[in-house]
Amino acid sequence: MEPENQIGMAVRQLQTDGYAILHEALPVSVIEQLHEDLQDDFALTPYGTGMFYGERTKRFGRLLRRSAATQCLVLHPVIQDVVSRILGPWCDRIQLNTTQAIAVHPGAPAQLPHRDQDMWQADFGKREYLVNVMWPLTPFSEENGGTRIWPQSHGSNALTAVAQDDFIAPELVPGSALLFLGSTLHGAGANASAQERRGIVIGYSLGWLKPYENPWLAYPPDIARAFPPELAALAGYVQHRPNLGNFEGQCPSILLGDYKGEPLGAIDALRPDQVQQASAFAHGRHG
Repeated sequence: MEPENQIGMAVRQLQTDGYAILHEALPVSVIEQLHEDLQDDFALTPYGTGMFYGERTKRFGRLLRRSAATQCLVLHPVIQDVVSRILGPWCDRIQLNTTQAIAVHPGAPAQLPHRDQDMWQADFGKREYLVNVMWPLTPFSEENGGTRIWPQSHGSNALTAVAQDDFIAPELVPGSALLFLGSTLHGAGANASAQERRGIVIGYSLGWLKPYENPWLAYPPDIARAFPPELAALAGYVQHRPNLGNFEGQCPSILLGDYKGEPLGAIDALRPDQVQQASAFAHGRHG
């Protein structure tokens, strides 16, 4: 399928059902390399604490530092376009909300059904705040605790109760991608199998929100300096107009160049409407 057709279909499915699946989104070899790179992290990471994270589930982030293959997921061109079309009406630019690996071990109970937008106390039902992408590292099924999705539970429907047994658990294989909105009810299923269910979540949110994963701690300048510019921007090294996320009044991307700590002068980074307002005010002030 042509990329533009893929993008349009995925956007429509997200808007209609709250989720979409891209089959064969990446070569299996890319996923296998990523999985191999993360083997030690899966082995060494302790189980979570608490009923939400799961005490038979392992989670860890900072995946762009742990495997270069993560960039293929984060910068997937079709997904980038889909996310931009979904979130673009409400922000100047999107940001990376999280990169997280998850292993649901045998015996893990089902996770509390939830909406990831609830991490922010916001005005729900009128805009979307987040798009998540689940990338399986191992096959997903209902038996092994594959992600459960409640279709059409998104948007304004997020304000009403949903029958707890109306979920689906899509069967997914490595290389496919499950996209779902931050307003879509979802959760990990119970793992009744004898094998771990492993996957990667890449999340994108409105650029003016506080992200789930602190990007400057996860990827400080000495790490982000090696990122391509578009990835560094997603990881927080860019301003969101007006002047949000600045460093000494300038775009934080300055930290990825030859900045040596010298004093800087603040530079406006305003929305077009604010530029017009400031210009009109200055023109009126000076006659």
